[in-house]
Amino acid sequence: MNSETIKVLIADDHDMVRMGLKTYLMLDSRFEVIAEAHNGRHVLELLDQGDRPDIILMDLMMPIMNGAEASEAVLLKYPQMKIVILTSFLEDDLVVRAIEAGAVSYVLKTVSAEELIYALQGAYRGMPVMTADVSQALTRGLRQRTLQQDHSGLTEREREVLLLIAEGKSNKDIGEELHISIKTVKTHVSNLLMKCELEDRTQLAIFAHRQGWMS
Repeated sequence: MNSETIKVLIADDHDMVRMGLKTYLMLDSRFEVIAEAHNGRHVLELLDQGDRPDIILMDLMMPIMNGAEASEAVLLKYPQMKIVILTSFLEDDLVVRAIEAGAVSYVLKTVSAEELIYALQGAYRGMPVMTADVSQALTRGLRQRTLQQDHSGLTEREREVLLLIAEGKSNKDIGEELHISIKTVKTHVSNLLMKCELEDRTQLAIFAHRQGWMS
């Protein structure tokens, strides 16, 4: 790590949490809090405006766009960005989504100040930091996802794409709604056609309706 200060953007929908984190980090000469965001969409707006952080300290449960969705969107546009999830939640599926989105580390708000600093320094170096309870939640979440695959072998994300296709959404619309690239959408569509043994999007839409998956 070089001698420059580590620039941090704090994203949390609670004013007091942001204030506390900023106050603590600004007491450490190794860090500089350059911006604060109150939801995931606000994070993207701030990044687009200019001065970008080295690390985003991201809450998971936020309105408008949550931390996992924001992480996916941020890293799609700024792939070198380092994201540390800081949350009160240890739900298995949320841990899986955050890590799959590209977060370097996932830490709970119950960690000590020293542990948070360690996670931020690790993220700056690209070194993941994950406590034992988070690691166990990740393992459980991945196992549960496998068990929840339907009889067609569709993953949760493939099923999301399928339902949006059945709603008549274009690849661009699907990408924007799920915060993934058009290339990724096309890959999911190809996988759906192969797994369902169908030839086009119309047949996929009909398949979704026949399965009773559409409300």
